[in-house]
Amino acid sequence: MTESTGELRIKLFMDGADLDKMRAAYHERLVQGFTTNPTLMRKSGITDYEAFARAAIAEIPDCWISFEVFSDELHEMEQEARAIASWGGQTYVKIPVTNTRGESTLPLIQRLSAEGLPINVTAILTPEQIRATAAVLTPNVPSIVSVFAGRIADTGIDPVPIMSEAAEIVHQKPGSELLWASPRELLNVFQADLCGCDILTATPDMLKKLELVGKDLAEYSLETVQMFYKDAQAAGYKIL
Repeated sequence: MTESTGELRIKLFMDGADLDKMRAAYHERLVQGFTTNPTLMRKSGITDYEAFARAAIAEIPDCWISFEVFSDELHEMEQEARAIASWGGQTYVKIPVTNTRGESTLPLIQRLSAEGLPINVTAILTPEQIRATAAVLTPNVPSIVSVFAGRIADTGIDPVPIMSEAAEIVHQKPGSELLWASPRELLNVFQADLCGCDILTATPDMLKKLELVGKDLAEYSLETVQMFYKDAQAAGYKIL
C-alpha cells in the first residue's frame, strides 16, 4: 500500500456546502472537484439553493461541482436537472438512483445522458445498481457512478470487493468514473485508489488528516499521551 499521497492516482473531491471552505480548497489546490447535496446544504444553513450554486460556480469556474435534484417525482426531477445544467460551469447534475418510493430513475438518467448532460448518479449501494447504472450511461459523456462504500461498510460488509468489481464495470463505459462515497477514515483513500476508483469524496475534516500520511507512529503515540495529560490537567482531574 502506498505511503505517500503523491503516489495516489485517485482524484479527491471535497464533500460539503461551505463556500468559504470550498473557495479555500480551490485556491490551495487541495482537491480536483466538489460534491454537494441538500443535506449538506441544510447543515450549512443555506436557504437559497440556486443562489448558493451560482455563487459556487462563479467562485470555482474550472472544477467539477455536483448539484443534486431534490424532487421525488421523476418529471420534476427532469425539470430540476435541466435547470441545474443551465447554470453553467463544470456542473454535474446529481440524481439519486431511485426516488423515495424505490422507483428507478435510470430511464431519466439514460435520457439526460444521451442528450449530453453530465450526470452523477448517487446513493448507489448494490452491485445490481452499479451494473444497471453503467448500462444506461452514454459513452464519452461525462458521468459519475457514486457508490456509498462507507455505508456498505456500516452494515458490516467489506466494500473493497464490491468497489473493485464496480471499477471493472464502470470503466467499460468510456467517459464514466467511479466515485467512492462516504469514506469513514483516511485509510479509505488508499483502499479506493487500489480498487481502481477514479474519485473519492472527503469532508474538510478528512482532508485535513492527509497531513498525517507517513507520520512516525512512535511520535504519534507520544503526542497522544501528551494530549491526554494536558486535557486531564486542564480539567483539574484528581485521583489522589
